[in-house]
Amino acid sequence: MPPQAQHGASEWLAVVKAAERDGEFFRAYDVARQGLLEHPDDLPLRHRAVLALARSGATEQAQALYRELGLEGRPETDIPELEARLLKDVALSAPDGPSRVELLLAAAEKYEAVYRRSGHYYPGINVANLLLLAGQPERSATIAHRIAAELTAMPTAAGEELFWAAATLVEAHVIGGDMAAARRALPAARAASEGDYARLSTAARSIHNACLAKNLPVDWLQAISPPAVIHYAGHIIGAPGGAGRFPAAAESGVAARISELLTARNVGFGYGSLAAGADILFAEALLARGAQLHVLLPFRLDDFIRESVRPAGQQWIKRFEACLANAKSVRYATEDEYLGDDTLYVYCSRLGMGLSVLASQHLFAPIEQIVVWDGMPAVGNAGTAVDVDIWRETGGSQTIIPITPENGAQDSESPSRAASNSRRSARAMLFGDLRGFSRLTDRELPIYVTRVLGAIEQVRQAHSNKVLLANTWGDGLFLVFQRANDAAECALELQAALSRLDFAALGLSVPLSLRIGGHLGPVYETLDPVLGHTNFFGAHVTRAAHIEPVTPPGCVYVTETFAAALALEHSQAFACDYVGMTKAAKGYGSLRMFLLRARRRASEQGSRYAIAV
Repeated sequence: MPPQAQHGASEWLAVVKAAERDGEFFRAYDVARQGLLEHPDDLPLRHRAVLALARSGATEQAQALYRELGLEGRPETDIPELEARLLKDVALSAPDGPSRVELLLAAAEKYEAVYRRSGHYYPGINVANLLLLAGQPERSATIAHRIAAELTAMPTAAGEELFWAAATLVEAHVIGGDMAAARRALPAARAASEGDYARLSTAARSIHNACLAKNLPVDWLQAISPPAVIHYAGHIIGAPGGAGRFPAAAESGVAARISELLTARNVGFGYGSLAAGADILFAEALLARGAQLHVLLPFRLDDFIRESVRPAGQQWIKRFEACLANAKSVRYATEDEYLGDDTLYVYCSRLGMGLSVLASQHLFAPIEQIVVWDGMPAVGNAGTAVDVDIWRETGGSQTIIPITPENGAQDSESPSRAASNSRRSARAMLFGDLRGFSRLTDRELPIYVTRVLGAIEQVRQAHSNKVLLANTWGDGLFLVFQRANDAAECALELQAALSRLDFAALGLSVPLSLRIGGHLGPVYETLDPVLGHTNFFGAHVTRAAHIEPVTPPGCVYVTETFAAALALEHSQAFACDYVGMTKAAKGYGSLRMFLLRARRRASEQGSRYAIAV
């Protein structure tokens, strides 16, 4: 837990570093910002806030924060190196071409200035890495050889320095072309990591890029990568003596296979639900090996226990409670009632899959889905088979733990649900607001309607086959889509269309700017008796409406659910940069917010290592 008010900056810093160690970069950033509210001038906290944001992949946000916190030009230890790291991140995300090479060389120059001043190996190896990526292998290798020699002769370090020295030696051997020496040095780096996932993530990503630049294999780097991330799923177990797709008699065999796979895959992070049967077996196995358990529940707790735990027997409730109490995090896909809507299970599963992908990307860790499944189709529109198909559509690695037909009857997916039912559906929603509208005069309003709303309508028409609802009221805009990626594409095009307008030339005295908030959640789709056409209602519509007022003009903010959906299905098209826990409008509470942007096509390869099925 974060320190209470008026604790020292060093205490806040300790919590930030603990979150980083666990690979929770979003939380590390949020805690650092909390600490800065009490200690705004503390340099280590300012440094760590920027670093945590950068590690989450939000490079542009981190650069803005670097400037906001007054770190530009500061000569203190780590600050110039942080600036160089941010430039490196910009270069790595840039498309191939001359401009990318210029960015790589600019970052190398920044690191080289630090290297000359300090003589420390760490900025030096970054110079070598960046020069290699910029197409200067000879100069890069010269620096790498020098650093390898220095590290080999250096007295044994301790603590964090021991890891960075060992990891840098691996990277220096790779850049210098001595793969045999790199492989020999790898175990020492792993042993010195002390389970710090931030260290492993940074080192693995840098060495990975060097290997790609030299056309070397990368599979051997799994030894220094953070532990694997999994999304788990599977059938609910039948009550003792009862029938079901996962009979109680098969429990011990399935549990043994789960434990075996988690060990073989070196799993350190698991995302999934907590129904009786496969889910709880995964959760127990994850906790037994010291892995992080991230639980997602589809609706409120008492409904979930009634629907997905109690039917398997009272003993499963105790196991459920023990897992829930020891989970690293617990999220509710929706905090409302079940109401017989089976699509809430699918919505929850997709959220868990997306969050697992986000974790894999930030950690630079392997990812896989492991499922206990009898191989039969789902009964209705939710179930294990649906989860299997969703993951397969992404092309991600997947392992099936089979339940053989002779072990049980082909019964309904859950002992408590004989038939599928759905009244709410997951939809992506955009709320927009045109800042400056209230300052327009009556003379200007016709221009606003024809030219500004006209530009918005042109974008809507281009997406007309994907827009389920479009509505405006004065300066407000409400759009509904079936999929998050369609909403994301439309939102960015709306911003682009507004940015192209010359408001003065149009005859408007006030420049207008659009702010858009996006969310994905289960809503009712029904006839609105007042409007006379289909409309969308529900708590998640309200949540979406409270995001836009806190979004900066010209930006698109989206919730964690929206970001997870994009990560699951379209991570190559869009990026969601973390901006922190943000207070929603009108006292609605704080939500994790992300800045939506189109992803630049970069040379750095994806963050997921393949794990064989």
